[in-house]
Amino acid sequence: MLTNDSLEFLDDLKANNNRDWFIANKKKYEIFKKDYHQLVAAFLDIMKPLDPSLEMLEVKNCTFRINRDIRFSKDKSPYKSHVGVWLSSGAKGNNRAGYYVHIERGASFIAGGFYSPLPDDLKKVRKEIAFFHEDLEEIINNKIFKKEFGTFARNEKSTLKNPPRGYDKEHPAIELLKLKSFEVLQKFDINEITQEDFVTKKSKKLLLLKPLNEFMNRALAVDDDF
Repeated sequence: MLTNDSLEFLDDLKANNNRDWFIANKKKYEIFKKDYHQLVAAFLDIMKPLDPSLEMLEVKNCTFRINRDIRFSKDKSPYKSHVGVWLSSGAKGNNRAGYYVHIERGASFIAGGFYSPLPDDLKKVRKEIAFFHEDLEEIINNKIFKKEFGTFARNEKSTLKNPPRGYDKEHPAIELLKLKSFEVLQKFDINEITQEDFVTKKSKKLLLLKPLNEFMNRALAVDDDF
């Protein structure tokens, strides 16, 4: 878990997001980094045995650099003041469905599914939905799933107004086929992270998303000529 000192480091970094402050507090960052990696290791220890697709993951596959990519951003703050944990069979650089933990003051959440797939991957997911939408509907309509995560996030960026090309507007799963991103999330208070059972509780909830991730990833395994 992250300690109160690590949370305080993130708060201080947000208030002093510049290189001079970061260099002056490098020792605090190293302590924070150690806590961060221990948190990831704890998630892996619990989730690997329950999701074999994660078996090959190491801590380094699931963490993110604290430096921000500011090349195309109006915000030139050099450092991230949040923490991300990404658990996926695709690891980083190979987009697949997976589990995500986001730790940020006022904006912490756990999530899963397939976030903003690339065009070729999106075509595969839509094809899988078109043929096997009953499988996906059974997953997302499960009572426990709905209670914990609701339904897919829908907004102007993640949803088409009209049916995607090649799909009939009368298709029984047309609202799912209109989606361009397939993720669900549950918010939590950042102070929960200092509790001893934080990883155990959040892992249990994340694993409710395993069937969703498996559906999305099986779509990517299908040949385009299917």
